[in-house]
Amino acid sequence: MVNSLYICIMERDLSTEERIKEAAKQVFIIKGLAGARMQEIADAANINKAMLHYYFRSKDQLFKKIFDEVIGEFAPKILSILGEKRPLEVKVKDFVHQYLDMLSKNPFIPLFLISELRDQPEHVIEKVGIKRSGALDHLDQQLKTEAQAGNIRSIAPAHFMANLISLSIFPFLAKPILQSMFQMSDEDFSSFIEERKVLIPQLIMSSLKP
Repeated sequence: MVNSLYICIMERDLSTEERIKEAAKQVFIIKGLAGARMQEIADAANINKAMLHYYFRSKDQLFKKIFDEVIGEFAPKILSILGEKRPLEVKVKDFVHQYLDMLSKNPFIPLFLISELRDQPEHVIEKVGIKRSGALDHLDQQLKTEAQAGNIRSIAPAHFMANLISLSIFPFLAKPILQSMFQMSDEDFSSFIEERKVLIPQLIMSSLKP
């Protein structure tokens, strides 16, 4: 399966480095970080292994590059949603859709993210840009305003975000367990994630009812 990946990748007008990253993503999706081999990535990118090592010295370096780019593109979108002046329910729906779409396209991210948060939390914090963003301040004020108006119950932004993120990310972390327990194919799991795009906002907003 991996050896055939380069066919669709080569059809796109990509630089060698971009082709390597696209090939690596597909190999990581199929094999995971631990199971992926540099030779497989080279084959999928239709280059030799020496060329692959010229661009990326190790599998870990390649994976970290992909991780940084995915999070670097994704984090500003999420922070922008949190900082927008829109109804809370709309923001929750947009957040969940963006989050689940990102994880569906990059299912190898959650485990690496947890590993990075454990070993190099400052690296993730820097990439996400939480410290530099006023989006969470805006969210905090919005939650307080809504609670004071009697529209929702009072909730700290930390609890709000923990609920939102955990409900979104857990299915990807537990995918093998869920597939085994409920006899889900990969297609079934994709449908399950689409259903959660509707279910999670409902759960979040229901939990906030005064």
